[in-house]
Amino acid sequence: MSWGTELWDQFDNLEKHTQWGIDILEKYIKFVKERTEIELSYAKQLRNLSKKYQPKKNSKEEEEYRYTACKAFLSTLNEMNDYAGQHEVISENMTSQITVELTRYVQDLKQERKSHFHEGRKAQQHIETCWKQLESSKRRFERDCKEADRAQQYFEKMDADINVTKADVEKARQQAQTRHQMAEDSKADYSLILQKFNQEQREYYYTHIPTIFQKIQEMEERRIVRVGESMKTYAEVDRQVIPIIGKCLDEIVKAAKSIDQKNDSQLVIEAYKSGFEPPGDIEFEDYTQPMKRTVSDNSLSNSRGEGKPELKFGGKSKGKLWPFIKKNKLMSLLTSPRQPPPPPPASASPSAVPNGPQSPKQQKEPLSHRFNEFMTSKPKIHCFRSLKRGGAAPEDFSNLPPEQRRKKLQQKVDELNKDIQKEMDQRDAITKMKDVYLKNPQMGDPASLDHKLTEVSQNIEKLRLEAQKFEAWLAEVEGRLPARSDQARRQSGMYDTQSPATVNNCAQDRESPDGSYTEEQSQESEVKVLATDFDDEFDDEEPLPAIGTCKALYTFEGQNEGTISVVEGETLYVIEEDKGDGWTRIRRSEDEEGYVPTSYVEVYLDKNAKGGGAAARTVTL
Repeated sequence: MSWGTELWDQFDNLEKHTQWGIDILEKYIKFVKERTEIELSYAKQLRNLSKKYQPKKNSKEEEEYRYTACKAFLSTLNEMNDYAGQHEVISENMTSQITVELTRYVQDLKQERKSHFHEGRKAQQHIETCWKQLESSKRRFERDCKEADRAQQYFEKMDADINVTKADVEKARQQAQTRHQMAEDSKADYSLILQKFNQEQREYYYTHIPTIFQKIQEMEERRIVRVGESMKTYAEVDRQVIPIIGKCLDEIVKAAKSIDQKNDSQLVIEAYKSGFEPPGDIEFEDYTQPMKRTVSDNSLSNSRGEGKPELKFGGKSKGKLWPFIKKNKLMSLLTSPRQPPPPPPASASPSAVPNGPQSPKQQKEPLSHRFNEFMTSKPKIHCFRSLKRGGAAPEDFSNLPPEQRRKKLQQKVDELNKDIQKEMDQRDAITKMKDVYLKNPQMGDPASLDHKLTEVSQNIEKLRLEAQKFEAWLAEVEGRLPARSDQARRQSGMYDTQSPATVNNCAQDRESPDGSYTEEQSQESEVKVLATDFDDEFDDEEPLPAIGTCKALYTFEGQNEGTISVVEGETLYVIEEDKGDGWTRIRRSEDEEGYVPTSYVEVYLDKNAKGGGAAARTVTL
């Protein structure tokens, strides 16, 4: 099978076919080039995707990656980054091994094809020239034969005519002989040229054209083989990275298998455990003996009476924590009279009667003692509002629950120990350098290092003192230190005597509206608040509106908690009218309000009346 013998007359078609083959090769090169661009784009997008979901340094997201599920996700992101790198390798290898090589090969192929077809055209032109020569000699031979024939006929005609002279006949004979000689010469020339053309034609169709077409065939076959090799390379480039891609996928599977739900659950406990105890049982309160009932240690206040099982105070701050109500207002609310009021005195001025009427005697509840101690204790917390306004957290992390505080303190101690070790290493390096300077003065002045050495030593001492301070706080939280001062014991004892329900009721409400902790809890779950701090923070609360005024008809000495003393003829504001229990709530000034017997005052309700003073807080117990 040879193009030279089988396709000897298909020169133009072979030229078109070989050009089509080059076009196909260039199309394949373009295909591979676009594939490399896609691989690069894909790799770039994968890298951007991996980078997008990487945790930001020194952020909350970085802390979240201590969970095994998040670690597995981070490992997946890293493996995807490597996965993207393999696609970059595919692009690079395809570019170097296929695109560049084939582009160079196409250029050589075009030159070779051009050379072969140039030789073919040259052979065609030569055979065409020989053919033209043959045709020319043939026409000349034909013309000479015709002229010789005409000359012979003219001679014969002249020779037969008796009127023609002998000289004319001789001239005609010579002319005929000359034409016959020319015809013979043309015949000989035509015969020679014909032989030559036949030889050239044989060489053209059996030697030159087969040779040229064979070269073209070999060129085309090499192109086809090269395309096949490039396609194999195309596949091998992908195959070479499959093991690495498979390893990346295996690592992702391994990371997925490393997820430990129990470990993550334990980390959640460590992250959010407060250290508080759950609330205990609430004790039963007996309401069957109105005059002699006692209040359990778990309760924050007495009941207001039948039909009022909950104590609620009007105002906009419904639901706020009870420790943040001003002492004088809260005590008046918590200890409002429960007994029937005394009748009006018989005399015009009850003040003149010895041991005149007074508000009913009430047994002072243990909560009152505890609350007085609570309101006068040393402050150790930061109020909600100061935290909202961006107030700095305390250095000892006392604003955190015990378990979280212990973790923060331990973390701070570890950081300080690392800083101390770093400074000590620096001091050792400076000391060694100083020894070198002492042994080799030409290398430097030893005295120049004294200042740096002193500075490092001072830094070490500062860090050690700081570490000792935090270690002391940590030991206090962990219960390793001995009992604290009497004042601290007295303050912590305030809640030690309470039932778990009361202590934990406060613990449950320890979060401010913005989610920050506002209590300091030690191992005994202490809460220490200064009343004046809360006054400063909550002075901007709106007061309860006055619903009218009243005039004191008699003098009343309010000696029990929740009552207020009035003088006969005194005018005061009414902020809560009689609810049927015989008592009216009044206000004298901003910090003085309480209950008086309704029969001791004359009430004038007025919707337009304005009352001053601080607002009472709403507390639901």
